[in-house]
Amino acid sequence: MLEQNGRMFIELTDEQKAIQATIKEFANEKIKPVVAELDEAQEFPMDIMRQLGELGFLGILVPEKFGGAGLGYVEYALIVEEIAKVDPAIALSVAAHNGLCTNHINLFANDELKNKYLHELASGKKIGSWGLTEPSSGSDAAAMRTVAKKEGDYFVLNGSKNFITHGGVGEIAVVMAITNKDAGKKGISAFVIEKGTEGFNAGKKENKLGMRASETRELIFENCKVPANNLIGAEGDGFVQAMKVLEGGRISIAALSIGLAEGALDSAMNYAKERKQFGKTLAEFQATQFKFADIATQIEAAKLLTFKAAWRKDNNKFDLKAAAMAKLFASELAVRAANEAVQIFGGYGYVKDYPVEKYYRDAKLLTIGEGTSEVQRLVIARELLKLF
Repeated sequence: MLEQNGRMFIELTDEQKAIQATIKEFANEKIKPVVAELDEAQEFPMDIMRQLGELGFLGILVPEKFGGAGLGYVEYALIVEEIAKVDPAIALSVAAHNGLCTNHINLFANDELKNKYLHELASGKKIGSWGLTEPSSGSDAAAMRTVAKKEGDYFVLNGSKNFITHGGVGEIAVVMAITNKDAGKKGISAFVIEKGTEGFNAGKKENKLGMRASETRELIFENCKVPANNLIGAEGDGFVQAMKVLEGGRISIAALSIGLAEGALDSAMNYAKERKQFGKTLAEFQATQFKFADIATQIEAAKLLTFKAAWRKDNNKFDLKAAAMAKLFASELAVRAANEAVQIFGGYGYVKDYPVEKYYRDAKLLTIGEGTSEVQRLVIARELLKLF
């Protein structure tokens, strides 16, 4: 990335191009042949995730001294984008593992916890989950009810989380809980909890519309004793930590959205070049061409927003507005692109024999997860109004 006179230009380094080529090859060779099978079975691709870990793609943001690749958000966005072109569900799992659980520990835990957990997370030997959302608190995360009571050398957790990516397959979880009911947002703390801890169980697996190969479950805590040393940062810092984790997460969801839109566009264009109606291919009709022109233009705009936010994050110039704009624009673009792709396919777009049906189902989550479109608009507006 380059910045000149306040304007951003996308110019990848040789290393970034090599990373992009590597993940593109992996996605096409290892993921593409099993996309439909994993989606139909709602099967989490553990073997693929392990292979991604071996390639260094599950510890993208983790420093090398803790077993990670030591890369930045530009590389992170490139990796998620390329996977999403082939399978948005696996891209979602890669984003959740890297950007939520792993990155929360990476950003805010002490070196003891980092050494204990990051090596296994970054290598893919263990999958991570991240627990913030509850049945009664989604966008209003501060309204959570899960509590953690200090008892000697432990915190005892009671409550539940829902819509948790990797809730069942995850072996290391970062969970937010209330440690001081009277302190509001400042009374929320974050903990690392290992699978197998007494009182910590996975609940119902959600039967989802899309992103079906990325497992989503409920987490349940019943007198779950967590060592006090597994507190991340200071007591009461959990909410602020979670919001900062989500700030970076918006970049990954924007990148995922771009990849999905590109995959849908590529599928639609290839189909339109072959499908004939009234003696001409669909690609020869101006109405079809205009759809392609609009979506391709919007993809380029989304890339500029997303990689601007990623570059600024890497260069300590991160701002909420840039990431929120990228996430808002790119996620809503993904929905439009998938919708137009299905329209171009016609009846064939409505059946599972063609990939656009899955892009259509997968796309909607992107305007909901890691901050709804409505929340992104609130963030953008608040940042704009600071100018006055």
